[in-house]
Amino acid sequence: MSETATAYPVPFQIDRTRAPRVHRLVNVADESVLGIRISLLGCGLLVPVATDRLEPGEALSLSVIAAELTQNAIAVVRWFRPTREEFLWRFSF
Repeated sequence: MSETATAYPVPFQIDRTRAPRVHRLVNVADESVLGIRISLLGCGLLVPVATDRLEPGEALSLSVIAAELTQNAIAVVRWFRPTREEFLWRFSF
């Protein structure tokens, strides 16, 4: 019988204190996240976001331009763990 892996919690929290124009993606995990890419699906514009590494406690600012962002857009976050496993997560505004 093989051992099952435990669930991996999403390592991010969204700080919306400067919304609707700026959202911050905060690494709340105990490990670094690597190769982060964020894209926007739906109405609106997202200033391209990419970074090689986000340490625990660090944050990325997302600048968003859209008239009806809260109803029509989803951000997709792609990253790697230090083990090089790839993950995707999405959130709405």
